[in-house]
Amino acid sequence: MLEHFFQCPYCWETISMLFDPSTAQQQYIEDCEVCCNSIEVNVNFSGNDLVSFQANALP
Repeated sequence: MLEHFFQCPYCWETISMLFDPSTAQQQYIEDCEVCCNSIEVNVNFSGNDLVSFQANALP
């Protein structure tokens, strides 16, 4: 598991999420642990390395 820290696109608080790098491309919706708004998360791995990360507010 890989822990990644980032800013919530709603409340701007720093939060973290755990990712499993065994799946190269991942997309899902996760709630912010601070403000509870839903965040669309897109991650891409190459082996065990995180190569791209996006956390977007939902419209």
